[in-house]
Amino acid sequence: MKPKVLVSDKLSEQAVQMFLDRGVDVDFKPNLGKDKSGMLSVIGDYDGLAVRSTTKVSGKLLDRAKRLKVIGRAGIGVDNVDVAEATRKGIIVMNTPFGNSITTAEHAIAMMLSVARQIPEACASTRSGKWEKSRFTGTELLGKTLGVIGCGNIGSAVCSRAIGLEMKVVGYDPYLSYERAQKLGIEKVELEELIAKADFITLHVPLTVKTRNILDERMLSKTKPGVRIINCARGGIVDEVALATAIRSGHVAGAAIDVFAQEPPAGNPLLDLPEVVATPHLGASTMEAQEKVAQQIAEQMSDYLVNGAVSNAINMPSFTAEEAKDLLPWLNLASYLGSFVGQVTHEPIKSVNVLYDGSVAKLNTDALSAAVATGILKASNPETNMVSADVMARERGIVVSKTTSSQSGVFESYIKLNVETDLRQRSIAGTVFSDDKPRFIQIKGIYVDAEIDRHMLYVTNKDTPGMIGWLGTALGENGINIANFHLGRSGVRQDAIALLSLDSAIDAKTLAKLKNSELFPQVHPLKFEVEASAFMSRW
Repeated sequence: MKPKVLVSDKLSEQAVQMFLDRGVDVDFKPNLGKDKSGMLSVIGDYDGLAVRSTTKVSGKLLDRAKRLKVIGRAGIGVDNVDVAEATRKGIIVMNTPFGNSITTAEHAIAMMLSVARQIPEACASTRSGKWEKSRFTGTELLGKTLGVIGCGNIGSAVCSRAIGLEMKVVGYDPYLSYERAQKLGIEKVELEELIAKADFITLHVPLTVKTRNILDERMLSKTKPGVRIINCARGGIVDEVALATAIRSGHVAGAAIDVFAQEPPAGNPLLDLPEVVATPHLGASTMEAQEKVAQQIAEQMSDYLVNGAVSNAINMPSFTAEEAKDLLPWLNLASYLGSFVGQVTHEPIKSVNVLYDGSVAKLNTDALSAAVATGILKASNPETNMVSADVMARERGIVVSKTTSSQSGVFESYIKLNVETDLRQRSIAGTVFSDDKPRFIQIKGIYVDAEIDRHMLYVTNKDTPGMIGWLGTALGENGINIANFHLGRSGVRQDAIALLSLDSAIDAKTLAKLKNSELFPQVHPLKFEVEASAFMSRW
């Protein structure tokens, strides 16, 4: 059956057709997003939901969305989506962070010019029949310093355009390297230095706990007298009351604001000030940008629903359809390793370190670590997937870390889990050979070579004569056929392990017999999903 997507906000006909061309059924209901009860009544029928900003994807709506796998936001901001609840429910949330970068950057430059030359007020005055040339004396941008807070896609585009206007540009961004700053032609500085130097300050950061009111009363007081503030990013990153106060005092010469903490901004003190240029969240509002993000979200959602590719996800690692082909065997292995740990560990897990050794370390290890966590948690919660695993791990106090290494062992490449609980430490490692079949290669530091089958049995014992025969007889007497028998030991008459592939699941009676024999300190029946592309089909 084809996946099915609901488009509940306005997307272009071309974007809707892209879903159909890529093998996805689509219901185009562009006004449904305004109808909360209507959304609640139909959302359970869809695998995907494509929205702009009108549809509010609340926890209540997500409770009804039993089939939903992906939410696509045609645009950058996902303020209208309960991302935390979607993540808990294992639903991917995608956006299109690059589709409107240029449009928003151009709007920021336009807003900067408007506030520098008082264009809106001068326009209104002229339309009213006045001719107030002396009243609207502005300031040049040439030679002025522009401080850019946030130098990602949009911030970088603003930098290049400001340099074209022959401004000096300083940038603050915790993730901006000196090499990248040099390539952009800007000076990398700390926030307080930017605040002190800049004649104009423009913000291009998302709204997070760290960026909320990043320009508050204290920071605004440290700005250069006569500074002008531009915000075309997100409402809430500038303290609007503090900014209004600073403008009234004359310390801040003006502001250009496209986004507000509350939209529409009824009663906002900035709207009463002639020094403020205000627009109704127009940063991404060009025909080109709207079409671009609509087509991008259609392409991203279709690629995920049809091919398993994840692009621009807010709540999980991304990987392309092409990357997924190379990644898939290792994703399966990572999930099997995690599943083994989850099935044999019955006390709370404190930490899991994932070692990526050899060529696998060059793959998308974030996605692989998510697969490990998914495998572990599925043992106790079958609804876990790569989206929800990180949140669920943190809620359970499990710290998942990773280490990478160049080839350091007998295998060209492998993944090893080191697991710690209050009672024990355990480890398991695996690899993928040229046949793309994952194998377990080490358990408890003991080498073994075992392909993964649907039904398996893991036991530990002391290496003593007759153990293999006793185990085989016990299973055979109860109708359990052994498909493969994999053995390993740390040394003669020392610790030994056995990993058996079985044709069917072991029954409770036989399991009790093995445990009651007191020959095996650990007896664990295991079950793995091993169909072709099993990992992609289940996450």
